[in-house]
Amino acid sequence: MRKLQLIAAGGMLTALALFSAGPVRAQAADGWQNLFDGKTLTGWKRLAGTADYRVENGAIVGTTVMNSGNSFLVTEKEYGNFVLELDAMVESPVSNSGVQTRSHFDTNGHKGRVYGRQVELDPSARSWSGGIYDEARRQWLYPLDLHPEAKSAFKVGQYNHIKVECLGNEMKTWLNNVPVAYVVDPVDPSGFIGLQVHGITTKEQEGKKVYFKNIRIKTTNLKPGAFPADIYVVNFVPNYLNAYEKQHGWQLLFDGKTPAGWRSAKKPAFPAQGWQIADGALTVLSSEGKEAANGGDIVTNAEYAAFDLSFEFKLTPGANSGVKYFVTLDEKTEGSAIGLEYQVLDDALHPDAKLGRDGDRTLASLYDLIRGDKPARFVHPIGEWNVGRVVVHPNNRVEHYLNGAKVLEYTRGSKEYLALVAESKYHVWPNFGMAPQGHLLLQDHGNQVSFRSIKIKTLR
Repeated sequence: MRKLQLIAAGGMLTALALFSAGPVRAQAADGWQNLFDGKTLTGWKRLAGTADYRVENGAIVGTTVMNSGNSFLVTEKEYGNFVLELDAMVESPVSNSGVQTRSHFDTNGHKGRVYGRQVELDPSARSWSGGIYDEARRQWLYPLDLHPEAKSAFKVGQYNHIKVECLGNEMKTWLNNVPVAYVVDPVDPSGFIGLQVHGITTKEQEGKKVYFKNIRIKTTNLKPGAFPADIYVVNFVPNYLNAYEKQHGWQLLFDGKTPAGWRSAKKPAFPAQGWQIADGALTVLSSEGKEAANGGDIVTNAEYAAFDLSFEFKLTPGANSGVKYFVTLDEKTEGSAIGLEYQVLDDALHPDAKLGRDGDRTLASLYDLIRGDKPARFVHPIGEWNVGRVVVHPNNRVEHYLNGAKVLEYTRGSKEYLALVAESKYHVWPNFGMAPQGHLLLQDHGNQVSFRSIKIKTLR
C-alpha cells in the first residue's frame, strides 16, 4: 500500500514537473529567451559609470549617482539580428535613460566608453522617446522632429512597452505598440544590449530611478514588423532605397554613377565640365568662388509640386552652395537660377553667413528670407556628410530639416511669407517662389561641395 502511494506521489510530482515545464518549452519553441530572470543580474555586467543597479520586486532598478558619467548594465553576450522587447519606467521628468543595441565598449577611439545605437527614453518636454541616438559617436540619428506624431506615446511614471527590431542594417522601434523610428545603418552588425542610467551633475537629479523588467529577445525565425506608409526613413547607405522606401513612393534622383535625370540649368545637356561624379558623389568643383562660372547650376529634368526631398551634402572649408526648389528657369539671370533655396554654407568661414537679416543666409536657412534655427550639435563638421531635407506639403506648408532637426517652417503665399519676400533681394521677381511646380537645382557657387543620396517622394 505504501509503495503504491509513493508511486502515485511520484506520478503526481512528474505531472507537476511536466505542467510547470510546459510554458518554458512553449516559450523556447516560440523562439523567445528571457534576458532577465526577475531575481538576479546573472548574464549582465556594469560598464562605464558608477550608477547603482539592483533587482527589486522583479525589476532591474538603476539609480543615478552624483558626478558619474553615463552608466550601463549590459549583456555579457552579443547579438546580431534580433527582436527585443522589454518594459521600462522613468520615474521623473528630470531623468533620462535609454536601451543600447549592438553596442560596444572601450575600443580604439572610445576609451572607457560605451557607444552604439540607443533607443532614447526621454521624459522631458522635448518628448523624443523611441527615437534613435548614437551614444558617444554620431549623436542623434532619428530625433522625433522626424515623427512628431509619436511624441505622445511615452508615459512618465509608468511602465512603457518597448520593442526594438534589428534585422541586417535596418533598425525599427515601437513604444506602447506605436511605430516610432526607422533607421538604415551599415555600421555595427552585432554588439551587446545595455540599460542606461544617465550621468548627472545636480542634486535635483540625484537618486532618481529607472526600472526595467520583462526583458526578452528573439533571434530566430524573424520577420520584419509592419510600419505605416508615412514613416520617414533615415537611410545611411549611400544612394540606396530599401524595400519599404520603394514601396511607399520614394525615388532616387541620383544613382551614384551617372548624371541621369539632371541637366544644365541653361543648356539641355549635363555640363561637360565643372561637375564630377566619383565615389558615389555628385560634386561641383571649385572655381575660386566664382558663381556659375565653371559648370554652372544643374537642375532635374522633372518638375515637382508637393514633395519630400532628402539629400546628403559635404562642404569643403569656406564653401557656399544651395539646393533650390520651385525653379522655373523663366527668369533670366547672369549667375545662378532663381528659386527658393535651402542654404548650404560653411557658416564659420564664408562671409555670406554674416550678411542678410537675422542670420537668414546661414546653413539650412531659407536663403535671404528665414533663418534656420539649428542647435550646434546638429551641425556636422566640415568634411563630414550632413543630411538636408525639404518637405513641401500640398497645402504649401514648407519645412527645412538638418540632420533630423526641424530648423524652420513657413507657408508659401501666406501674409508673413509675402512680407518677407518684399523685404528681400527677391522682391524684384513677381510671384517669387509661388510657381505651382518647378525643377530642383544644385547650385554652382564656385566652391567644391558634394551631394549624394538625393531622394524624393511626391506628396498628394
